Amino acid sequence: MSSELYFQDASELAELIRTGKVTSVEVVQAHLDRIAATNPAVNAIVTVAPDALALARAADEAVAAGGELGPLHGVPFTVKDSIDTEHVLTQRGSPIFAGRVPEADATAVARMKAAGAILIAKTNLPEFSYSTESNNLLTGRTNNPWNLDRTAGGSSGGESAAIAAGMSPIGLGTDLAISVRGPAAHTGIVALKPTHGRIPMTGVWPRAPRRDWHVGPMARSMRDLDLAYRVLTGPDGHDGFAVTTADYDTGVGAAPTRPLRVGWFTDSGLGPVDSEVAATVRAAAEALRSSGVYVEEVTIPALLENNPLELFNGQHVMELKPAMAAATAGHEDEMFTMSTAMLATPDTSMEEYIAAEQGFENIRDGYADFFTRFDALLLPTLPIPAHEHGKTEFVIDGQTVDATHIQTFTVQFNITGMPALSMRFGTSSDGLPIGVQIAGSWHAESTVLHVASLLEAVSPVRDAHPTL
Repeated sequence: MSSELYFQDASELAELIRTGKVTSVEVVQAHLDRIAATNPAVNAIVTVAPDALALARAADEAVAAGGELGPLHGVPFTVKDSIDTEHVLTQRGSPIFAGRVPEADATAVARMKAAGAILIAKTNLPEFSYSTESNNLLTGRTNNPWNLDRTAGGSSGGESAAIAAGMSPIGLGTDLAISVRGPAAHTGIVALKPTHGRIPMTGVWPRAPRRDWHVGPMARSMRDLDLAYRVLTGPDGHDGFAVTTADYDTGVGAAPTRPLRVGWFTDSGLGPVDSEVAATVRAAAEALRSSGVYVEEVTIPALLENNPLELFNGQHVMELKPAMAAATAGHEDEMFTMSTAMLATPDTSMEEYIAAEQGFENIRDGYADFFTRFDALLLPTLPIPAHEHGKTEFVIDGQTVDATHIQTFTVQFNITGMPALSMRFGTSSDGLPIGVQIAGSWHAESTVLHVASLLEAVSPVRDAHPTL
């Protein structure tokens, strides 16, 4: 029963608990046992919540009492260690914040708890969430459960690895340029970066640059992403970007009122892509066509004129550097590699900064035009499957690129604020997950989730799990 429990999705676990087929204590204990068995090799979990079993017992008492239950009642969840958790360590991947215990939950955590979910553990990340690999001086490096010699990604790599390995059914990550979708693709799970401002960033650090940061759910199924999205969205009165209420006219399982139109590409000027990744995107496009969706290979002209990664690199450092410098002042000897390198990066000139801002606007305009003709966009999540730890460059399709190229397909949806998710749809020749990315227009999460659910239903790798 234990193995059956720890690879169930959160929606199924909630139903089993609600109907009395299993107890919350059994579910939480199964995941605690799984953490004990697998985390020494994977290093995804950095802190186990001390009261998880006590809360599970209380959840079972509520079931027995016959009261109203939340949609995630009694289900364990995990949280990236940059997101505040009341009375549970939140150390941000840095010795500078070792021993830090917040007095209040982040808004996203509070909403998961209000839905009945039980915090079971905190997950690893890069120092200050600032890297595409989850490694730091305080809690070490996270390994990919599909191959321990490969990365689980960053910055929500601990969260992705925990869910993929069965240590958690669902959790919370954050995303600046890649950070829920990239790790999801590396480890074969699903993750949603919603429209900017849909989920408040209150209680998350860093928040600069505010325009680019997002909180996003990570899970093993589209119905779990849909459920978590519904739980998490809406204003909280503290985050000035979180001002809209989500519209659930369709939802993950509902058919649209007219035929869907999906565009797809594997390049559009964004640079080289591994041949197996490109083939997986094409296979996903064909699967959608077979499902009755109108599918067309496209190019986004604005991307040919404005490289989103180059623009992002020239813009975000100038907004993040002051917050990072203030946090690390007097602790420079406790900083890790990426933060040190970022602070040493030369300042962007005002002319370059303005050019980046205008480039962002051009890309937004280009996508506004695209979404007058299409409902969703299908493209790679990452240009390559999970790579070896510590790589500084890649050779892709005969071209040598800097390791930051890993973000090239995801960052555009941070700088535009559009929703995008990653899901597995293939497997590399060496057995690693390959993800595809689905993006939609602003506030069109229901469409993105619906398209993804169509792919999930025909996925050749549905319910695949690593063996540890």
